[in-house]
Amino acid sequence: MAGISTHVLDVSLGKPIAGMQIELFDIAAQPPKMISRARTNADGRTDSPMLPATQARTGEFELRFYVAEYFKSADVFADIVPVRFSIADATQHYHVPLICSAWSFGTYRGS
Repeated sequence: MAGISTHVLDVSLGKPIAGMQIELFDIAAQPPKMISRARTNADGRTDSPMLPATQARTGEFELRFYVAEYFKSADVFADIVPVRFSIADATQHYHVPLICSAWSFGTYRGS
């Protein structure tokens, strides 16, 4: 399976985040070109891949997670969390999750 998928977890609650807006951009294009936009479901995942296998390609990409919109707190640390990454092998699947709270965030290449 190829393409790009994601999910989001609220580490302060230990639960998936439902309803967070996520956007995927091709950042090799100038200006960066939005490829897709989605909101997470009750499981913290998007209902379909951000980039389906049929559109998989090498390149430079950025996922933007709208964290402040979800946490709705005056002291939220980040408004939008950008995660930039490269796809070197378009035949592989790239799962890029975000773990976050109102004051921190992190990511990794998942499976």
